[in-house]
Amino acid sequence: MKRPLVVEFVKMNGSGNDFIVVDNRFYAFSEDELGTLAARYCPRRTGVGADGLLAFEEATADGHDFRMRYRNADGSRATMCGNGARCLAAFARAAGQTANPLRFETDAGVYRAEVAEGGTRVRLFVPPPERFTAAQALATAAVPGGTAPSFIWTGTEHVVCFVDGEAQADLATWAPALRHDPSLAPAGANVNAVHATVDTASDDRPVLRVRTYEKGVEAETLACGTGALASAVTARLQGHIGTDTAHVDMPGGRLTVGWAWEDGHVADLYLEGAVERVFRGTLEVYL
Repeated sequence: MKRPLVVEFVKMNGSGNDFIVVDNRFYAFSEDELGTLAARYCPRRTGVGADGLLAFEEATADGHDFRMRYRNADGSRATMCGNGARCLAAFARAAGQTANPLRFETDAGVYRAEVAEGGTRVRLFVPPPERFTAAQALATAAVPGGTAPSFIWTGTEHVVCFVDGEAQADLATWAPALRHDPSLAPAGANVNAVHATVDTASDDRPVLRVRTYEKGVEAETLACGTGALASAVTARLQGHIGTDTAHVDMPGGRLTVGWAWEDGHVADLYLEGAVERVFRGTLEVYL
């Protein structure tokens, strides 16, 4: 009988977005094996339960501190996960990486992260968004309020729908059709329902309330880092907010998004929020 490989992992979450984290410097799991592990252990009730699996790896280029690989809960490859990247930066600090900011490789490019003392809060600096389309032409008609959603790439693909109240937005009903809309093929897109409130926080920053349906998870998640980025930048570009920083309240907690304008373009974009190490465990893996 084949003996199992005992794999140590850490369960982490960033504003409710939860992950299985594996130190792949030791295990050297292949791309296919990482996908198999994610599909097997991310499902809730039958597995550990997570929105995705993060692999911490050695950097491939000088000047970088580590490499991040990410797999969605269904095992599919994702180029980027904002909250996952923040969690992995905190994991890297606990693993002995001392640089601040940390520079690390992802399938969406090279990112930087500042880890606060104690490792419980991380600011992730991300490349400028791409492919913004104010009114994305879709085959799907079931859009809340009949408004055309926007499209933007913030490390992965997103459509952003502004609704009267995100709490009333029935994502389970209408988001799957948008996520699979033919105009977004082959990658598809995450779907964000955004309510631009008139509220401001104690620091006078505007507050956006956002819910996100994520591809690869094929369900609503408690938070989505790239979704927070997409929602805040789109809100600014479309005039829903008038500042260059905003709080994004998601079901799992608050994230903060900020940026600067350079010649009419977004620069120095960042995502900031809390991270948490929930527990450490082991799995008996047969591959």
